[in-house]
Amino acid sequence: MSEGIPEGIPCMWMRGGTSKGGYFLKDDLPADTAQRDAFLLAMMGSPDPVQIDGMGGADPLTSKVAVVSKSTREGIDVDYLFLQVFVDQAIVTDAQNCGNILAGIGPFALERGLVAATGDETRVAIYMENTGQVAVATVQTPGGAVTYTGEAKIDGVPGSHAPVPLEFRDTAGSSCGALLPTGNAVDVVNGVPVTLIDNGMPCVVMKAEDVGITGYEDRDWLDSAADLKARIEAIRLAVGERMNLGDVTAKSVPKMMLVAPPKHGGAVTVRSFIPHRAHATIGVLGAVSVATACLIPGSPAAEVAVIPEGARKLLSVEHPTGEMSCVLETDETGAVRTAALLRTARKLMDGIVYG
Repeated sequence: MSEGIPEGIPCMWMRGGTSKGGYFLKDDLPADTAQRDAFLLAMMGSPDPVQIDGMGGADPLTSKVAVVSKSTREGIDVDYLFLQVFVDQAIVTDAQNCGNILAGIGPFALERGLVAATGDETRVAIYMENTGQVAVATVQTPGGAVTYTGEAKIDGVPGSHAPVPLEFRDTAGSSCGALLPTGNAVDVVNGVPVTLIDNGMPCVVMKAEDVGITGYEDRDWLDSAADLKARIEAIRLAVGERMNLGDVTAKSVPKMMLVAPPKHGGAVTVRSFIPHRAHATIGVLGAVSVATACLIPGSPAAEVAVIPEGARKLLSVEHPTGEMSCVLETDETGAVRTAALLRTARKLMDGIVYG
């Protein structure tokens, strides 16, 4: 290990939603960003496609990091910085949020004593440093201690666990400055109608049929479809500036969302690229952005979605291994006011991790 970088650092390994990774107290990591990133890359075993010399699981979904600290912000309990550690490149990026890893922040904060339990349930207000937005997690704390045991089930995770509902506040434009950074419900890019949207996660939403697929293909097929991936990557690179994200060549955003009519009674079917590999499910905030796109008249998503009536809408977003339900509250104009989802989390390991 290089000079100035500690050999071993306290870490809790957790599953959050359908992702997992290392959860750290901010003060335990090197204050210098370059040293911090060097440690995290070595810890995960990157760059290496199989991350054989580290903790990473050879997949972007298992090569993630949460950095948590007690907050000094009014009404906020903890600050959370998400870091994506690339698998096969020496890159650590804070260019996005992660709503799945977010599911573990409340339990971790309680476990580390950053927040005190308030009864059988404890609400933890979390400031997401990546985008300056706030989420509130409700953690099960019977007897004043975190429990991970319960009856809540989410697709993509075996078994049942304690529920961790997540309520998102003011996520519109979190990275791009506006819900629709171009001001348009539809833009045409390389001949393909798309919605450029950011309701917590910058996404490019397009109809699967417009890029030559059905939208019901499995993950392995999508990952092997070189021509498809090249076409959607060309669109992604073309919209970076339009979404106020700059040159996105080396960035993990925007995510690419290919939508189709629902097949299993939901609101919409989606195949997600994050951005260069097909997602086994869909990211939490990606699902919120796609569900929001479904409510925008004239958008590609609205053309294929089945939308329930009422101001409070439960939209089931179907993905390759199941579905993710988003609860969207709309105002009198139909604009989305709040979004909430159900996630679960589990503590997997607590100890010292080495770089």
